[in-house]
Amino acid sequence: MAAAYTCVDLGAHLNNVAWTTESNTREGAFNVWRNSLPADELPDGGRITVEDVPFDLPPADGGRFDNVRCEGQVLAVPTGRFDWIYLLCAGERRVEDEMALHFADTAVDFEPLRVSDYWVAPPVFGETAALTTTVMHYPHHVQPDVPGTIWCQRVPVVRRCALHAVRFPENIAVHVVAMTLCGSDRGPSDAG
Repeated sequence: MAAAYTCVDLGAHLNNVAWTTESNTREGAFNVWRNSLPADELPDGGRITVEDVPFDLPPADGGRFDNVRCEGQVLAVPTGRFDWIYLLCAGERRVEDEMALHFADTAVDFEPLRVSDYWVAPPVFGETAALTTTVMHYPHHVQPDVPGTIWCQRVPVVRRCALHAVRFPENIAVHVVAMTLCGSDRGPSDAG
């Protein structure tokens, strides 16, 4: 069976600036030290493909909110049966937390979300580097030779029921840039 992908619009939940330009590095808020990634090295919105999975990126022009800093937000998703939730995300240090998956039959499952550090580091949890920069922005300067990474990670959807919402962890060290749902092309979704 062919995989079917559904890109989720995160627009209403964007609450953080991760991409900045050299002229506005003070706007960055990717971590407690207000680091950020260089907007000129990253896509400014639009669709990209990572591991054959499509993702819709928000505009990232170096000043507007461009990611979700996870604070327990609940996102309605197109109701359907899915196998995976793919995320373009990063952690401050490595992060192990969980997402709540809300189903049409009122069941709620908690699945692990493990994200490697966005600083110079190998993937700890087997993720793929989706976007990598060559420098890091600090509030008052650009630091060469300190790359940043946005990872492609996935969370399993184990329950064989229609998913209709997800809750991000209440953990501000986790940042989500894009989310795509993946399921097998197996016909209409059901509610239970």
